[in-house]
Amino acid sequence: AVVRWRCLVLLVATLATAGCLLTGRQDDVQRATEGATADELYMVRFVRGYGRLPTFDESQKFRDELDQRVADYLNKNSEVGSSPRASQFRFHRRVSVGMTKDEVTLLAGPPDGTTQDEAVMKTAAKKFWPAIQPRAKEMWIYPGGWQFYFDGDRLADVTVAGKPPLE
Repeated sequence: AVVRWRCLVLLVATLATAGCLLTGRQDDVQRATEGATADELYMVRFVRGYGRLPTFDESQKFRDELDQRVADYLNKNSEVGSSPRASQFRFHRRVSVGMTKDEVTLLAGPPDGTTQDEAVMKTAAKKFWPAIQPRAKEMWIYPGGWQFYFDGDRLADVTVAGKPPLE
């Protein structure tokens, strides 16, 4: 009975999180220095693709594979592994400004779409466009309303649409 109760609580919490990720006002845009976590993006993509939440085993498999990719990357790139940025990979699993395209892809997976069209980027960034524009050469679009703006190979800015105020 206790196990069923815990499973029910976990299911409700997961559904609430997924609902927050999939809903919100799309006209509200926020600027951030960090993007979504790998787990958040995995959850949104899984629900979008399968129409259900992942099982514990499916989620664990994703985390195990991510752990291995992160370990391999940090072993190959010792300068990142010994830098303060390493915690973004090891613990937070969150995309942050300054990462390379390879690092963003490692944590967030491939984008749903990309654009170099300034008009599209301006529309996505809304009121933040004047500040973002000088360094935004390309935008990657991710589920959950996330947009990542790149200046060459480096993540220069992040916006998110349709989310409650970021903490």
